[in-house]
Amino acid sequence: MFGIKHSNRNFSLVDTWGKNQFNSSFPTGLSNFISYKGFNNIYLYLDENLKVKHGEISTEKLWGIAPVSEDLFFSFESPYTPYQQLVIGHLPRVDLVMQLKSNGQCLRPIEIKLTALPDNSTCALDEPYYSCEIVIRPDTIVYLACSILINFKNNHADLIGNEFEKITDWTDGVIVWDHITDMISIIDKIVLSIIDKQEPILTQSIWKTNGKSPQLADNCLDVFVWSNFAFAQLFVDVARGELSSNNRITRQIRTIIWLFKMIYDYSKHGQIDHKMIIDSLSYNTKNDKAFAVSGKITHRYLTSPELIQPRILKNEIKQIILGGGQNLLSPERRFDAIIYNSPELFD
Repeated sequence: MFGIKHSNRNFSLVDTWGKNQFNSSFPTGLSNFISYKGFNNIYLYLDENLKVKHGEISTEKLWGIAPVSEDLFFSFESPYTPYQQLVIGHLPRVDLVMQLKSNGQCLRPIEIKLTALPDNSTCALDEPYYSCEIVIRPDTIVYLACSILINFKNNHADLIGNEFEKITDWTDGVIVWDHITDMISIIDKIVLSIIDKQEPILTQSIWKTNGKSPQLADNCLDVFVWSNFAFAQLFVDVARGELSSNNRITRQIRTIIWLFKMIYDYSKHGQIDHKMIIDSLSYNTKNDKAFAVSGKITHRYLTSPELIQPRILKNEIKQIILGGGQNLLSPERRFDAIIYNSPELFD
């Protein structure tokens, strides 16, 4: 995989090319290739008005070190150990931790998404309105919380006052519901107090097809990078709309409760029990994912010339997957995909 020289994955092994591994290693190689081509990644960051804006971020700044450095080590599915002091129990693993090969120092934790363009909610729209679904794991919310809390190691007691002590049972959605608007306001206030400390937390690589077909577009690959604060605004924005239209704790609203409870517990105790928070505050919804948003929602954040015409061409994929690696792939055989690609069955 392009640019991944030192890693805890052996790309000569078939097991390294399974779906879960490929979905993080290919986007990593793609960001390396973006740098090689002289491009920057598209950077989604939050401004002082709590609006998500577009900028650029080099792969060197994204990784915390030049992608061609001999001292760069790609540690996939690893814990970012500088956050361990913030949590009780085991810190979950993140998709990629950038490290120095020479001494093992951790540079950056990155969650990685590989998303199809267009998704099912936008494939029937005109091309400028195509966008991607994004699905977020609960562990990503733990890393989001830690990326905020690490800035308050020496003054965590000042984060949140005592007004939330009136919540006698955090597992009772009826009790918690009346406080969610205040939770959002405090999260916004905390974020704005450290707005200059925002940092990349998630890369969203896109692969574009010709509409709903399985054929790649000529311009098919690009990389969007979400800062931690822009990413938080994604589900906060959705939750604001849901708060005004119903009184049910959706996944996005629950994610706000998770994030706030982690910040709240840290302000009181100097550590968070993330597993307890996620397991106990389920509100009758499965915890297999934190939330998902469709392309109709992500379009307002991702819309750009690069979303309409990604910069990396399909004939350049052979420069990212190297040495016959494509022959080791074991894609899932999905029955619906087979039917869709076998029109002769219905002749």
